Amino acid sequence: MASEPTQPLSFSTGRRWVIFFSVVVSILTVIALVGMINYLGGRHFLRFTWNTQARAELSPQTVNLLKSITNHVNVVVYYKKDAPLYSLVSALLNEYQMANRNISVETIDYVHDPAGAKKIKDKYSKYGFGSVEDKNLVIFEANGVQFVHGDLLGDYKLEAVPNAEEREFKNTLRAFKGEGVFNSALVSVASTKPLQGYFLNGHGEHDPRGKDNAGYLSFTKILPQNYVMPNLLDLVGTNAIPADCNLLIIAGPTQALLPSEVEKLRQYLAKGGKMFVLLNSDAVINNINTGLEGLLAEWGVDVGRNYIKDPSATTSDSGYDLLVSKFSESHPVVNPLLASRLRMILPRSVGKLENMKQGAETPKVEVLAWTGEKALINNSIVPTGKPVPLMAAVEKGAIKGVYTENGTTRIVVAGDSFFLNNQLIEMDRNQEFAVNVINWLLDRTQLLQGVGPRPVTEYRFLMTKPQMNNVQWLLLAGMPGVILLLGGLVWLRRRH
Repeated sequence: MASEPTQPLSFSTGRRWVIFFSVVVSILTVIALVGMINYLGGRHFLRFTWNTQARAELSPQTVNLLKSITNHVNVVVYYKKDAPLYSLVSALLNEYQMANRNISVETIDYVHDPAGAKKIKDKYSKYGFGSVEDKNLVIFEANGVQFVHGDLLGDYKLEAVPNAEEREFKNTLRAFKGEGVFNSALVSVASTKPLQGYFLNGHGEHDPRGKDNAGYLSFTKILPQNYVMPNLLDLVGTNAIPADCNLLIIAGPTQALLPSEVEKLRQYLAKGGKMFVLLNSDAVINNINTGLEGLLAEWGVDVGRNYIKDPSATTSDSGYDLLVSKFSESHPVVNPLLASRLRMILPRSVGKLENMKQGAETPKVEVLAWTGEKALINNSIVPTGKPVPLMAAVEKGAIKGVYTENGTTRIVVAGDSFFLNNQLIEMDRNQEFAVNVINWLLDRTQLLQGVGPRPVTEYRFLMTKPQMNNVQWLLLAGMPGVILLLGGLVWLRRRH
């Protein structure tokens, strides 16, 4: 029987070695490419986010702040992961972590990770953390500890629920304020010791602890958020301005200061003091000279004994409220307010003193805001025909050869104090203005120009019940059915 012919080899030995080496080289090439992509990606990268709500691009102010932080900051996101703001909080803090590797972020879902939640409660119990109400918050820790509650992170608006059987309302998220709040917390924990702010007391000023409409409690709460501890100050008798006073606030005095008190203020400013002065028309109406008018004139500020209305910028028949929308484009306190507005109540005029002797040691005075051209002074029937200044900022460096304890003297003077009380501080951009003033006076340039709320867009699909049923059938039966049909057609074609 003839032997069966031998089948020739598909590949010769040499050919098989060539294929083997080709595969090895391909694998090594792929590994090298992956390594190079990761190397470059770690240093130069671009990320694309299709979800607009998850996008958390940092503002230039935040980037500058993060660059200035050199010590380690630990951030704990103590949040329920299905909470409305969790995705926004997580995305924003991831950006912080990527911008500065000194920031580490740990997430604890207190519902699904009870062991981790207990560990966090035990760690921060000495700071009063651990009660049942302590939910959905962010903890910043470095030189100190700062707790940021989720209630501070969102701007909500009460809206009617559409197509509800009964009249129902719900809070709808309109803006996310996380970036500004987190920046303040970072400044707080990264600093070695808190700054001290003092409210002058005893002259009919707004009560920093007052909860009524005229009180200043809402303004006072802004200070700790910007790492300034609020205190009361009484200058009667031998009391002096404390040496640790980083910021002095005079909020709407309606009674005259004693000459000795004015002298103490004069000495404080001469040593590089920082002062926020808020005047109001009540003192003018009651014919009170507070004593601050003369002191401010020494610093180049002209405070009018008047009250201002602007018929072209008011929302009331009385014209008492004045909408301010003309700001200095160059000053960092109000530059972020361009294209927005403040709401003031019968402000006094506050401008630059004319004919002041100029020199190298002359304070620099800059007007921050004006009325429109139809403003009225003291209810005059005839408009001024030109804008009236309403607030000013003063800056003066150290005098050559004279030592000042606190460096540059800075003053901000506003012609109204009511616009920052509990009733009005939330109006328009009043609160943002207050924050900008605080940060400028304290020379915290990394927080200037403010970080406004990030708008949140809500998309709604309104469908009737029959339309909803049709969509359900389409998703549950229609799409799988089409896939099965296509698969069946392919099977039939291959069979034949």
